[in-house]
Amino acid sequence: MPRVYAVVNQKGGVGKTTTAINVAANLPGLGLSGLIVDMDPQGNTTSGLGIVRSELSRSIYDVIVDAHDINEVVRPTAVPGLDILPSHRSLAGAEIELINLPRRERRLLYALESLRISYDYIIIDCPPSLGLLTVNCLVAAEYMLIPIQCEYYALEGLGALTHTTQLIQRELNPRLKIGGIVLTLFDPRTTLALQVAEQVRAQFPEKTFRTVIPRNVRLSEAPSHGMPITQYDPTSRGGVAYQELTKELIAR
Repeated sequence: MPRVYAVVNQKGGVGKTTTAINVAANLPGLGLSGLIVDMDPQGNTTSGLGIVRSELSRSIYDVIVDAHDINEVVRPTAVPGLDILPSHRSLAGAEIELINLPRRERRLLYALESLRISYDYIIIDCPPSLGLLTVNCLVAAEYMLIPIQCEYYALEGLGALTHTTQLIQRELNPRLKIGGIVLTLFDPRTTLALQVAEQVRAQFPEKTFRTVIPRNVRLSEAPSHGMPITQYDPTSRGGVAYQELTKELIAR
């Protein structure tokens, strides 16, 4: 059975999608097969892996709302050994449509069942919110990978996420646990970044990854070319950091 990670933070701009893409893209190079699930209506994971969303005939929306055969929606990416369940703009309306559907919190969990024997890792990119789509992600996952930007309000946002996690553990998914916290957009030249990193490590000493993800121009450029950093510039500081993070993650 695969390890299923939900990359989650309700705060936008923290490197959530960048982390999902680049951890997933590093898996095949380590001899592991991967599936990345784009549950964010913005679809940046889909476009960041070179897929034109307007050309999609089916997406994860059709799977969780209309119960379409998931095997007809999953598709390969340009990274050999990495497949994707792509997102589409129609997913933006799914929160409302799911409300009246049976087992609304478990639609993604049940949909993924037939794919579990096919992959070593499933990486889910959650929306930057704590709504019903994110609940589906957390019910389907075993672990949460939480990216935190080294800024003033980082720990405040983590508190809200921890509260939601406890509710889901109690009511819907007792298996869910924090698989790791990764510090992103880290600039060691600033005192604030150093202070936040110290605070996060002090509060979550066992959960915080040793590897930090730096602010890096090449990481920012890669999505506009439809490539993960593993293809765009693997030797950049950002590329090396995500290689090390992925190794650290699979060693846990």
